[in-house]
Amino acid sequence: MSEEIPPTPSRRIVSSRHLAEGEGWEASELEYGMIIAYNAFTRWMSRCMAAAGNGDLTPLEILVLHNANHRGREKRLTDICFLLNIEDTHTVNYALRKLVKAELLTAEKRGKEVFYRTSPAGAELCDAYRAIRQACFLDGLPRTDISGEELRKIAAQLRAMSGQYDQASRAAASL
Repeated sequence: MSEEIPPTPSRRIVSSRHLAEGEGWEASELEYGMIIAYNAFTRWMSRCMAAAGNGDLTPLEILVLHNANHRGREKRLTDICFLLNIEDTHTVNYALRKLVKAELLTAEKRGKEVFYRTSPAGAELCDAYRAIRQACFLDGLPRTDISGEELRKIAAQLRAMSGQYDQASRAAASL
């Protein structure tokens, strides 16, 4: 016996109706979900970091700080841009300079490369962020009825969609 396909919802939850016309309209619903998730996530990062003790960092600076702290290994600008999938290296470079000036990162030049590492103050701030994240976000996750395995599947799907958007952006750049 085959599964019944649910009817198409009469109301589409999208941000731009003109992009939700015809075949593939579901992508507009996904995009709207990503827009509101992105904005909620950046707002969360800023407020979590403020609660952890530093309300002056932008969402990009917070991401760069956490990435520099990742696994306790030093990173280069290109490493951070690659891992965060950021093409505009100048924005990350500016964030790195600001984090060094705030003494949250250290920088060591070797030849033509600069290597960044979290300072003790930067590592301490990342730990404080982690504690706030645990108390305010992770402790509430069980109420969503989304299992850890489902979160991993969602993350994999988002990475796959990222690849699709990257390929589409390359195609659009060649037009």
